[in-house]
Amino acid sequence: MKLNKLAASTIASVLLFGGVGQFAINAQPAQAIKSTQTTVAAKPSSLLASGSFVTTEQDHPTKGIAKIVNINGKRYLEFNRGFTTASGPKVKVVLHRRNTVPVKLRARDYITLSALKSFNGAQRYAIPDNVNLNNYKSVAIWCQRFNVTFGYAKLNKA
Repeated sequence: MKLNKLAASTIASVLLFGGVGQFAINAQPAQAIKSTQTTVAAKPSSLLASGSFVTTEQDHPTKGIAKIVNINGKRYLEFNRGFTTASGPKVKVVLHRRNTVPVKLRARDYITLSALKSFNGAQRYAIPDNVNLNNYKSVAIWCQRFNVTFGYAKLNKA
């Protein structure tokens, strides 16, 4: 009689659960799915300095606004959409040591950031990490070929 109860119990288990070991055969290990997106919390930009361009050489009018901003730990010089200057050969963006910039530059008074990207409109220039902005009081648009400053903006600290 005990044998009949054991047989009946085994048959009931097979019918109820679908067979011995079925769960182990059909079970698959869990797999982690790699995320294809990352979320980065952007730090807000902070204004470090700004100023309006004034024309130095009347034949090369320059206007607009220059700003130095810090974005995610990197510093940039930005010109607004209203920026415009005269065209010329080898025009450079320079940081100058003084508040006002003369028509003719001396090498010891400035550093070159970049060639000017465009004679008008918004643009951005990276400022190298090793540049100490405390040593520079203005930004200038300068024609290297003829050593002529078209215009400059005194950088007022924010």
